[in-house]
Amino acid sequence: MSEPESLSELSDEYRASIPSDLRDHHDFTWYLEQLYDEPRIARSAHQRVADMFDYYGTEYDEDAGLVEYKLASEDPVADGENTFYGRVIHESIHEFVNKVKSGARGLGPQKRIKLLLGPVGSGKSDFDRQVRRYFEDYTRREAGRMYTFRWTNLCDVIPDQDPADDTVRSPMNQDPLVLVPEGQRRTILDDVNEILDAPYTIRNEQSLDPASEFYMDRLLAYYDDDLETVLENHVEIVRLVADENMRQAVETFEPKDKKNQDETELTGDVNYSKIAIYGESDPRAFDYSGAFCNANRGLFSGEELLKLQREFLYDFLHATQEQTIKPKNNPRIDIDQVIVGRTNMPEYRDKKGDEKMEAFNDRTKRIDFPYVLSYEDEAMIYRKMLRNADLPDISVEPHTLEMAGLFGVLTRVEEPDASNVDLLQKAKAYNGESESDEVDVRKLREEGDAAAEISEGMDGVSPRFIGDEIAEAIMDSMHRDRSFLSPLATFTHLEENLENHGSIPEDRFDTYYRYLELVREEYRERAIEDVRHALAYDVEEIRRQGEKYMDHVMAYIDDDTVEDEITGREQEPDETFLRSVEEKLELPRDRKDDFRQEVANWVSRRAREGESFDPQDNDRLRRALERKLWEDKKHNINFSALVASGEMSEDERSAWIEALIDQGYSRDGAREVLEFAGAEVAKSEMEE
Repeated sequence: MSEPESLSELSDEYRASIPSDLRDHHDFTWYLEQLYDEPRIARSAHQRVADMFDYYGTEYDEDAGLVEYKLASEDPVADGENTFYGRVIHESIHEFVNKVKSGARGLGPQKRIKLLLGPVGSGKSDFDRQVRRYFEDYTRREAGRMYTFRWTNLCDVIPDQDPADDTVRSPMNQDPLVLVPEGQRRTILDDVNEILDAPYTIRNEQSLDPASEFYMDRLLAYYDDDLETVLENHVEIVRLVADENMRQAVETFEPKDKKNQDETELTGDVNYSKIAIYGESDPRAFDYSGAFCNANRGLFSGEELLKLQREFLYDFLHATQEQTIKPKNNPRIDIDQVIVGRTNMPEYRDKKGDEKMEAFNDRTKRIDFPYVLSYEDEAMIYRKMLRNADLPDISVEPHTLEMAGLFGVLTRVEEPDASNVDLLQKAKAYNGESESDEVDVRKLREEGDAAAEISEGMDGVSPRFIGDEIAEAIMDSMHRDRSFLSPLATFTHLEENLENHGSIPEDRFDTYYRYLELVREEYRERAIEDVRHALAYDVEEIRRQGEKYMDHVMAYIDDDTVEDEITGREQEPDETFLRSVEEKLELPRDRKDDFRQEVANWVSRRAREGESFDPQDNDRLRRALERKLWEDKKHNINFSALVASGEMSEDERSAWIEALIDQGYSRDGAREVLEFAGAEVAKSEMEE
């Protein structure tokens, strides 16, 4: 047991997580010096968010032309707790970041809403949340520094200033540069952009917010337009960090009932407690608590954005295109923020077809967030769910999560047009399992996108539904004193609850039941394969058969002879033996030459690299040899004995169970799969 941390240690750990200058204040001259030393402190919101994605690390897949951002693929801040799986999700993230980076360069997307569109449970909300969390973390680091200012000693100059407002923080958390008139500001920016090492230019054409404009005007009048004295006597520079809980540079906005929501929640409203002091038209009597105000300098997140009434969405027109907001009782206010919206398919279809929403639709950049289309990546989502939960002491058996993921993927992919590829083969191809060069995954994806309403993967069963059923199956196994979760138990829960899930349309039930049967059959083959491996696996025999296969292949390719193992005489390559191996991969005769050349090239490549031949290192060849070995031995195995424990010795059964445990099964799970596969093989042999 580890020693508990002391209060002193906890305090030191907390202090180390806080920026060292968070409580400090500086004069404006200090800020100018910092700006000339590191111009990035004056970045726009788009520029800061763009740099944030690169800061945590990237990996570039040249073949796919895809950048994976480690903030999503590895989640370094939370030690991998919130990682994202699947190429399609990383394609979406790549597209999102590209739009932010385009906005950072002033190419247009800085004036658009980034609209994350996808079905329920596709990861768009999780990604949006991840971006907000990382933005908070980034602004606490040296690389993400940003500053704002506060007015001080106002009562010394402004006679009617409320003593409670003697010190007033910039209500919009604006960058201190806005304190410099635009003409002089351009001179500063020209200087700092010359030394800036970045793919963008620092710009700032904002006006002071109305309250700050009021203070600046009064102070300049008092000091006879001496800007230096105003800044020295009445301005302090302070560190700004993003904090969603404090509604500071990060804000979320949710639709509510029409009677309980109005536009002031976005743009701010009159501060009624100050009206009696300043009067209704005084900018000091305005409450800058609207969502757009709170999000300034950072991120605005609109949850279920298209569920907002049309009148609310009009406020986004100025917020995006003009980068201003116009409250009812206040002058316009400049804003600087990355506006992200999330929406599901029904709302998107509704708004897309509404001619009155044309202007709003024109100001959005849609980023599709489809479901994962690789079932192994889908299994990683469920594995993450289990890893982050207080999982009972239960073993999740091999293939359980993968087969659940395969069912999910089958509901999401479009039926293929190609006559040589069925739906299951397409799902396997998307998982990188295609055994035929004739299967063009890129073409399948293009055809799938063309057949879908928007794009492939935007419809189907949600990972949430499957994850919920996995959780139910785990609890049911616990109640029945089963120490393991198998695919068979998971299939039962999926089938029993399919019609109880509200997001699955009734007209899809029969189709989804058919997909479940496909998955059951796929699992049947895998279970039998595992049992084959356990009952008949012989490493030395596979190596010997592999060497024999390669000897005959090389003789075939070189039009040469091979020495007979028994007589020692030279003979032609044994075509019957070669085909007995290749047929285990369902390789047609007209494709044999391609496969043989492929394997020969692989062996030659390994030889050049100084590595010896081992059939275990080539998945397709290994699988073919294992299946051939099984065919050679299966007639000596009593499959009915696998089901009836009394028909075999306990030592024999234990040896087989141990072999399955070596493949990752629990002891009880091994017993189940042994009996299941034995029954299936025995049944097949009876039918034959």
